Order: sequence, then C-alpha cells, then structure tokens
Amino acid sequence: MSKEIILGPILGVESDTDYTVVFLTRSSTNKASINYNEHSVDAKKIGEIRGSVIWKATLSVEKLDDPQTISYEILLEKNSGVQIVNHEWQFYVPGKDEKPKFAYASCNGFSDFKLMTSTQEPYKLWHEMRKEHETQPFSLMLLGGDQVYADSLWTKVDLLKDWNELGSKEKVKRKFTKRMEDAVDRFFYELYIERWSREPFARMLAKVPSIMMWDDHDIFDGWGSYPEDIQACDVYCGIFKIARKYFSLLQIRGKNSTLLSSDSEHFAMATQFRGYNILSLDHRSERTRSQVMSRSQWNHMNEYLEKRCSKGDLLILSAVPVVYRDFSLAEKAFEATPWEEELTDDLKDHWRAKEHQGERLRLVMKLLENAKKREGKTVILSGDVHIGCMGVVRDDRGESQVRIHQVVSSGIVHPAPSYMQWLGILAVTNDDVEYLEETREITATMISPHGSDKYIRERNFVSFSKGTDAKLWINWICDSKNKPVYPLR
Repeated sequence: MSKEIILGPILGVESDTDYTVVFLTRSSTNKASINYNEHSVDAKKIGEIRGSVIWKATLSVEKLDDPQTISYEILLEKNSGVQIVNHEWQFYVPGKDEKPKFAYASCNGFSDFKLMTSTQEPYKLWHEMRKEHETQPFSLMLLGGDQVYADSLWTKVDLLKDWNELGSKEKVKRKFTKRMEDAVDRFFYELYIERWSREPFARMLAKVPSIMMWDDHDIFDGWGSYPEDIQACDVYCGIFKIARKYFSLLQIRGKNSTLLSSDSEHFAMATQFRGYNILSLDHRSERTRSQVMSRSQWNHMNEYLEKRCSKGDLLILSAVPVVYRDFSLAEKAFEATPWEEELTDDLKDHWRAKEHQGERLRLVMKLLENAKKREGKTVILSGDVHIGCMGVVRDDRGESQVRIHQVVSSGIVHPAPSYMQWLGILAVTNDDVEYLEETREITATMISPHGSDKYIRERNFVSFSKGTDAKLWINWICDSKNKPVYPLR
C-alpha cells in the first residue's frame, strides 16, 4: 500500500448493486479514483480529520447469473500530476440466484490493558475468518458493535484522567475545553488507524463488504446508561460528539443511502441484499437511562417495517441481546447499595433492565406483527455479552405460529468471562422461560445450539447461509475445536 494511504480501503454495500470503498489519505493527495473491472469512478471527499482526507467511491456492479470476483485498485493524484497506483484488492459478488454467505462478529478489541496483554493470539479468529473466506467466500460481513474499544481514553488522555479523578459534582461543572477536544480527537484518530490497520482485520475490511452499527465501546463503556447529570455533562457530550464524527465517517461512511433518515440524530439503516432485508438499529446515539431508541427512530423503524419490509427474511442488528438472561435480581441488589452509580451502568445497558422492559416488549411485538405479514425468517443478531448463545421468541396465538430467533456472537477478539466471573453471573441471573403476555402464548427463552453447551463461553464469530433444505444454518466458529450449529426453519 502506498505511504499516501493512511487507512483503508473499507468496503461497504448500500444495495444489491452499489458497493462503496472508503479510505483515508494524506492531505497532499489532490484527487482519488477507483479502477475496477475495466471501469473507473472518481472518489469524493466526505470529510477531513487531523489533516487527512476521507474519500468515498461507489462502485456499480451488475448482478450476473454467475458469481464474480471484482478486482479494484486505488489511484491517487498529487499536485505534481503523478498518479500512484495502490495495491489491487478483490471482493466476491454472488451470482444472481446464489444464496449469499454472511459473517457476523462483534467486540473487536479489549476493554482493558490487562486483558489485551494476557490474551494469546488476539486476532486468531480474524485469521480463521480470512481462511474460510479464501475457500468459501463471504458475500457480506455484518459487524454488530464495538468495532473499536475507546475505553483507554480515560488513561491515555491526561486531561480526561485528571477530570475523572474529580468528585461527581465537580465533574458536572467542568467544561470540555479546546485542549480536551484536540486531545480526544487525536485519540480517536490514532485509535482507528492503529486498530483498523492491523492484519488480518484490515484485509477483511478490504475484501468483504460490511455493514456496521456501533455500541458503547465505540464511544466508551456504558454510554447512555449513566445517571442523567453525568450523561449530559459538557465533557461527556464533547467526547460523544467526536466519537460520533469518527463513527459517521468510517463506519457509516458519510452520507449513506441506507439511512432511514438523513437528518436525524440516529443512524438506523436498512437495505436489501440478495433477498434479505437488513435492518440496523442504533441503540447508542439517543440512548438514556429511560430509553433505548428515540421517538424519531421508532417512527422511522415502524414506517420501514410497514412499507418497505413485506417479503423475504429479515436480519436485525441489535447490539445488546433482546433475548437473554434476566439480570433483575442483580439490578435490585446493586440499587440497594451506596455504590449504585458505579455498579449499574452495565446492568442498565441490558434490554431487560426495568427502565427498558416496556420498550423491549414494544420492539418484540412490532417484529412479530411484521413477521406474520412478511412470512419470512426473522433473526436478531446481537453481541455485547462476550459469549455465544441462541434465543427464541415464540408466538403461538391463533393458527399460525411465529418465531423470532436471536443469534448472539461475542466477541471475536474480546475474551469470554472467566470461569469464576461466569459463576458469578449465573448466581445473580436466570434464564427461566419468560411470558410476554397474560395468556402465556408469547414466550422468550434461551435454547441450546447443537454441539455445545447453552452458552458458548469462548471467543467466536458466526458464519451463516441458507442450505438446500431452505433452513438458515448458523455456525459459530470458536477459539477451540467446538463447532456449535443451529438450523433455523
């Protein structure tokens, strides 16, 4: 790769035929373009960060009967007029009637330095995904949150470290200064470049189109689940504004045609890809202790489900699992202590936190309503909890039975809870059958994948595609030799 390219390329999709390439160059680059399969398209500047330019190009790829391998290269032109041709990459486009193969992953990093230094082969599963792609290529990669871990900003940015040592009342009073802004901006700039330039993740970004949605660690741990005074303080809001800028440019990729609304505060997106409806819900941009999604996002989601999602299977990205263990006992215990503020932000992140239970039920009912009309599979894809597992919502009302399945894959880099940590989680939670309405005909429960325990307590990612039997086969690729699998009817 030329020294003029600082980060990239990062492939994305906006439709069955529109593929995007985003990359970051030095400011000395005057013009950029993409050559692909005897076509050429100019890249447009979509932003500038710290003296670097972010470029985006859209590649129109016709659907053919047979699968295609699209070769592309980046051409850069400096003021001198000399063109610099960068390394050639390739990506796979499935044939017109081919059943596409997906990868799903989350939690691409470490929440603290000790975990990072004690983890052997941190990028082992990215190597596994790359090897699988080389033999049976992925058509699309879905990344469900925590694409970067920004938590180290509290120790690496000295001004924030000093601020964090203040008492809570004094923290709220302090302003987000220009010096803080510059330091935090530099932190996120260096974070994305350092983490996303590592192999084999960088290669997968360049070779497999992806759709990304953020979660808390793309901002910092627990974002949106803190008490209102600290959540709304000037320093927190300043950090969020910068994290949002980098997310919108590098993960959303600027003005994106898949956004449900181009002028809202949220980044909820939807697109169709080879017979699949893919809905990515934004559960961080407008999250508070009392809401996960704003009224605006609810309205846009409802309109999408009613008007644009009428046939085919539906994949929903919800970073935090909708169906999972019940943490209410732990939540009550922590709320009864004087350390409630410090202990409960992670618990408030869960959909089953008492403040979010009504909104969660509303989401489940909307998805069931859509599933009955659409008559296709409905699959929620989640991460966050650092284990793999499977859940299901069953609606047995009336003559037709409706199912919503949830696949949890987490994390591809972040380690699973230790044995003692997991015992602690089991001690204060349960996975009893949950009845979602008074007739007990709508239930939510955890189910066991074949070939593993109910909970896959090791690093993992998911590979899935539809078989000749019309079932959607979910395969967890794990750190060990375990091969959990589950077929969705």
